[in-house]
Amino acid sequence: MNVYLAEFVGTALLILLGNGAVANVVLAKNKSHGGGWIVITVGWALGVAFAVYAVGNISGAHINPAVSFGLASIGSFEWGYVPGYVAAQVAGGMLGALLVYAAFYAHWPETEGADGKLACFCTSPAIRRMGPAVVTEFVGTFVLLFGVLAIGNIALGAETAEQAWTEAVSSFFGPLLIGMLVLSIGISLGGPTGYAINPARDLGPRIVHGLLPIPGKRDADWGYAWVPIVAPTLGGVAGAQVFVMLGF
Repeated sequence: MNVYLAEFVGTALLILLGNGAVANVVLAKNKSHGGGWIVITVGWALGVAFAVYAVGNISGAHINPAVSFGLASIGSFEWGYVPGYVAAQVAGGMLGALLVYAAFYAHWPETEGADGKLACFCTSPAIRRMGPAVVTEFVGTFVLLFGVLAIGNIALGAETAEQAWTEAVSSFFGPLLIGMLVLSIGISLGGPTGYAINPARDLGPRIVHGLLPIPGKRDADWGYAWVPIVAPTLGGVAGAQVFVMLGF
């Protein structure tokens, strides 16, 4: 399996398990309906961990353009790979969203509320103010990249994604710790925006929501869509840069 296919598969797994947790809580007449925010955050955390376990030794398991940009900005990843990684991540996000739609096919017409159906695909702010939403997504992704580097202590100048991954996870516990980091971000910072902290996690499924024939759906809220693309990318680069500047 090449690195781009690995990123595609890893991101699809992430979205299937993460947005699957959202759908379990939001969509009516399933056994987890009303399970709450903790179910959602745990679902995303375990989705991240499993995706990293699955493809980390192949591509480094970025599964997030903010990670790819952040690592490239500090020399831990080659810029030449970034466009292909990002394309694979967005495409994987689209596949994961399609799988969520299929898995919950019987529940879309049984669920009232177009906003809840949109939430099964992409994020939106609890209070619709773009400035604060940008700050939240920036800070959340800053913490993500800083934490990933702190957990893995990725060496500058790693020659390959495989080497970077080996240094990052070292053994069995690395992916689980990264999942716990995502859980912490979701519990502590996720409420204002739904913590996209990943442009591919938001953009790919948002495109799919716009294309699918979901009963009673609303528009895909493209007026907000730039926030979970721009803010996490900038936050990821800043988190990686500060980690290096502080001399860790």
